[in-house]
Amino acid sequence: MSDAFSLKGKRILVTGGTRGVGRAISIQFARAGAAVVANYVRDTKAADQLQAEAEAAGYSIEPYRADLTNERGLEKLIEHLGSRFSTLSGLVHCAATGVHRPFGELTLRHFDWTYALNVRAFFELVHRLLERFEKGAHILAISSDGAVRAVPNYTLIGSSKGALESLVRHLAAELAPRGIRVNTIAPGAVMTDAWKVMPDREKRLAQTIERSPLGRLVTLEEVALAAQFLCSDAAAGIVGQTLVVDGGARILV
Repeated sequence: MSDAFSLKGKRILVTGGTRGVGRAISIQFARAGAAVVANYVRDTKAADQLQAEAEAAGYSIEPYRADLTNERGLEKLIEHLGSRFSTLSGLVHCAATGVHRPFGELTLRHFDWTYALNVRAFFELVHRLLERFEKGAHILAISSDGAVRAVPNYTLIGSSKGALESLVRHLAAELAPRGIRVNTIAPGAVMTDAWKVMPDREKRLAQTIERSPLGRLVTLEEVALAAQFLCSDAAAGIVGQTLVVDGGARILV
């Protein structure tokens, strides 16, 4: 692999970094030479499993528990990063939450909870870490198909991802002159634990496979490799974009 794709020596925070897409990104980035802090909030078992796997493989991944929806959690994480790294090479915001319900069953509590992690936490982290990002750093947000398409029972999650993509574009325009690139990845359907709570799971997965020119779901590794590319020097000219990794499902009418 060309050195332009290497992450050797980079120091990267991955939120939601111990499960699903975030876990795959943490592993791939560490495999590519980065030192990774993988933030999580609840699933200690998943964090311990990731740490054990990383140690066995010789990867530099440190799970760190902090709730990014409140002031103390943000402070804890910022303080910890400061104790680990003098500067930061990148941030990948994978942490996300939300409920799968019809609009009529949603409440303001659901709204606040979803946007607090999916959008506000990203804003807060970028704002608080701004002076710690080194020149050439990259910020990456993980979006979803629901940002641009109406998905059943996905109102709050999808709209929060739309807000996230818009925030990325504005940050990209403002931070590029400082040598910081900001982009988004929008994976298609990827088999993670999140699918276990989705209504009509089997039907929706079958429809996704049928729509895809590849005839299958994209994999966690494919999403992680795309993330590596965007966070590497090879993507130095890519700013404020949303890279869709969905096997082509979105291009079909």
